[in-house]
Amino acid sequence: MFQLTQTDGLARLGSLTTGRGEFPTPAFMPVGTQGSVKGTSPRELGELGVPIILGNTYHLMIRPGLPAIRHLGGLHGFSGWSGPILTDSGGYQVFSLAPLREISDAGVAFRSHVDGAPLFLGPREALEAQADLGSDIAMLFDECPPWAADGAAIARAVDRTLSWARESRRLIDAWRDEGGVLPAGQRHFAIVQGGASADLRAQCAAELVALRFDGYAIGGVSVGEPEDMMFAAVDATAPHLPADRPRYAMGLGMPHQIVELVARGVDLFDCVLPTRMARHGSAFTWDGLLHLHNAPFALDPSPIETGCACYACQTFSRAYIRHLLKSREILGLRLVTLHNLHFYMRLMAAIRDAIAGGCFGQFRRDAVARLRSRETGECIDETTE
Repeated sequence: MFQLTQTDGLARLGSLTTGRGEFPTPAFMPVGTQGSVKGTSPRELGELGVPIILGNTYHLMIRPGLPAIRHLGGLHGFSGWSGPILTDSGGYQVFSLAPLREISDAGVAFRSHVDGAPLFLGPREALEAQADLGSDIAMLFDECPPWAADGAAIARAVDRTLSWARESRRLIDAWRDEGGVLPAGQRHFAIVQGGASADLRAQCAAELVALRFDGYAIGGVSVGEPEDMMFAAVDATAPHLPADRPRYAMGLGMPHQIVELVARGVDLFDCVLPTRMARHGSAFTWDGLLHLHNAPFALDPSPIETGCACYACQTFSRAYIRHLLKSREILGLRLVTLHNLHFYMRLMAAIRDAIAGGCFGQFRRDAVARLRSRETGECIDETTE
């Protein structure tokens, strides 16, 4: 499903093929936690050039429930999005919903954050749920420990992640032989854990690679750790992943972080930031964030970003958008959302062009310096909202 076409240092240019189309990498996946990318329609996402979106298994299990989605044609038919979809396994909730869960070697018993109903997720349940959703790429169930966990806890998380991956491999192979259990063409990505331990990450990666999954994710990053530790975790993982499989850094991130991780050999990214920051009135630009609520924009006739071709920038001024935001008009949030998603698509296109042109090193230096000039905020999973 993945073809590596060119490299520039460790940065990789490639293409990823799914049953619903092919798209170039490096690529960014907007997050559609509840089956929609907040504030947008599938048509708008297509017009923005979004290649693939992410859905959240845990949240969709709770609302509207897997039977409803299965009955209505899977997540594609239910949501009206015809492009590729990647679904997470629900394993992140092992980390983010700590007060509501109990971990065992079999899986994780949850209490729904909505009504307290009991739920259980293990490797089988996660695969079955994603089969019902009909996603093009399904993530394996894993345990994501807190970044500050002690060495013993991280080692246990790695052991469970590997055990669950072996069980997932057995189930996938058995169901493929049976036919009809898994959606045609559905691919499966394993997740490397290991916290800040380079040895554990190397061990986890090596054992997962031996199981021959379709792609590999770098998990346990952007979970509250300092940025230098995040980069170190990626540095400790990426060299142990096969060159002929896509590499996915989960839950990232700020634009400068994406550039830095492309430089470390990562191909796929997702994060809630483009939509979340828009709902706070913050717009991404090549020179950092603009906080459009601020008073200096009250009489500013400029677009959000000069030269941007998005609908918001081509049609409206900063002053008008600020007025909408201050008046709590939904249109204001939608316009900034559309701009931010357009910006992320432009960023990824610029990254790909720089790799293709053999000038990614210079691009990285220039882009990171500009993008960090006014950056603030963290990439936090939308389960907290």
